[in-house]
Amino acid sequence: MSPVHSLGRSLRLTAGVVPVLLVAAIAAGQGRNFGISDALAVASVFDPRISPDGEQVAYVVSRISLEANESASRIHVVPFAGGDARPLTREGRSASHPRYAPDGSQLAFLASGENDRTQIWLLPLGGGEARELSALPGGVSSFVWAPDASAFAVVSRDPDPDAGDEDAEPKPIVVDRLQFKRDGMGYLDDRRSRIWRVDAATGDHRQLTFGPFDSRSPAFSPDSSEIAFTSVRPEDGSDPDATDNSDIFVVPVDADASTEPVRLTSNPGPDRSPVFSPDGRWLLHTGNRKPELIWYATERLFAMDRTTDEVVVVAAGLDRNLGSPRFGAGSDRVFALLEDEGNRHLAAFGIAEDAVADRVVAGERALRQVSVAGDRAVFTAATPDRPAEVFAWDGSGEPRRLTGENDALLAEVRLGEVERITFPSSDGTEVQGFVTKPPDFQPGRRYPTILWIHGGPVSQFSTAFQSTWQLFAARGYVVVAANPRGSSGRGEDFSAAIWADWGNLDYEDVNAAVDHVIALGYADPDRLGVGGWSYGGILTNYVITKTTRFHAAISGSSETSYRAAYGNDHYQLEWELELGLPWENPDLYERLSPIARVHHVTTPTLVLCGEKDWNVPLSQSENLYQSLRRLGVPTQLVIYPGQSHGIRLPSFQKDRYERYLAWFDRFLQPDSSTDAPD
Repeated sequence: MSPVHSLGRSLRLTAGVVPVLLVAAIAAGQGRNFGISDALAVASVFDPRISPDGEQVAYVVSRISLEANESASRIHVVPFAGGDARPLTREGRSASHPRYAPDGSQLAFLASGENDRTQIWLLPLGGGEARELSALPGGVSSFVWAPDASAFAVVSRDPDPDAGDEDAEPKPIVVDRLQFKRDGMGYLDDRRSRIWRVDAATGDHRQLTFGPFDSRSPAFSPDSSEIAFTSVRPEDGSDPDATDNSDIFVVPVDADASTEPVRLTSNPGPDRSPVFSPDGRWLLHTGNRKPELIWYATERLFAMDRTTDEVVVVAAGLDRNLGSPRFGAGSDRVFALLEDEGNRHLAAFGIAEDAVADRVVAGERALRQVSVAGDRAVFTAATPDRPAEVFAWDGSGEPRRLTGENDALLAEVRLGEVERITFPSSDGTEVQGFVTKPPDFQPGRRYPTILWIHGGPVSQFSTAFQSTWQLFAARGYVVVAANPRGSSGRGEDFSAAIWADWGNLDYEDVNAAVDHVIALGYADPDRLGVGGWSYGGILTNYVITKTTRFHAAISGSSETSYRAAYGNDHYQLEWELELGLPWENPDLYERLSPIARVHHVTTPTLVLCGEKDWNVPLSQSENLYQSLRRLGVPTQLVIYPGQSHGIRLPSFQKDRYERYLAWFDRFLQPDSSTDAPD
């Protein structure tokens, strides 16, 4: 499960003709099949930033080291015109979040300091060593430059008073917040994320936001006099943990504890990601007006006129999620990432109500993290045959690829062909998805097939590179990946179709995907597997309780009993909004819970979860395992110590891949010699 949307939308936009074949396999005999070591060797390229003059691009590369059992990130730079990339930060210390100074003379970034807390560092681009600037007790999670380069607006969480004290006596955990836990953070106390001003020359810092509220996403006004930010601060004084309705506020840069932030928005739904226009007239932000739909609601784009307080809904008729808003060279052209039917495009808008979007970078690809300087833009883009790399766009035409961090790896491996599919569900609804074939696929031959289900539920399988698909395909499996109802990229009604009705329409849709691939002649109906992580694991649980057609299943970090999940996971608000309070709607909680039908399961099922997963807690996986074990269904429970919802430790990532393959091979390819790790 995840409360985070992808991006996308478009009622008024018509995509071009979609090719069925998205990537072809390299000819047999050229390179090896894609393996676990290759999946772990894929470099993660992200956070590209264009310099103010538009001539240079900084970006981050993260690579895994199995030997050190860790990942490390390093900042690189490449000319916008193209050329050789070079590292800007040294090996041995992870660095991220590169941000050019407004005059381009320095690069600020995040790295661990002497106290082992993440701080802002400054690197002079004319030559010289990077120096640690900030010294915030709670460290720094993000920052932005002031347009006049005088300071940074920084997000920093209140420090743990007991951190670093190895001799401190253990204390009881005292809980009194409504939202009392969060995956990756643990039990929540009174510490909050604050906005600070950090002097860019001296590192002196001053706190700007106060009270029992988290403050995030700072943005300076063009004259550097005030900072906009997002925060949940109910106007009626109610508990901020009881709502996710964030608003946009501003504070002056000389604010103190007596300064009350000025509320700019008061909409019924959350407002996010503020950004000022260059002339200061417009404050752009994303959000939605349907808080009752939580993550199913379409993420829209809004522009507030600071002179009149009028709010314009940009591209009001566009039923796709929009995100990462940016202004172009002037204050009347806006860029945003638009999610649509498995792709993520760059769209341009005029600030006018119901304006029609112009997809300036479209095609079968998934874009992320756009950075704009004048009429130039950079972003990462991924395709089914290539992990994300940095691309440059000159304001028209096709973008140019600037980086090749994965070129050497891709030259050595064979990839399976990825094909886009469209098929009818049981009620005639059109559903889309992807099929990945083994590199040596032979038409007319039927293959063991894995239905792999995405998380969310509001997310989408996209045209980005998918290591898991390629890993299964290299082992001889056809991989089916559908975007069933509940997914993003098809509009609000498509996403909200499973509202308070999980495991019904989305089950029909993923089942229809398997029927379609069998009808194409690709899949062997007697050798079918199913699996997924997070909501992918939850929908897997529905699948195996409703049909016996699958001969192996993998339920990763799933939930089974929703009444027990309430207060055990970190979704108290979302459960209440979608299903109501469990003591008021006990029958609905019970009816929707996969555990209510667990006695129908005959599919051998591998169950996995992180020990400290508070997004979808371990107790839910234990519940599934214990039930299957008692029923005599072949099963195994794998717990990753110290891990939360995302399995981060490289050795555990490797272990998980090995177990995936071993489990499916055991039941779908019994002649395989694959062994599971101890």
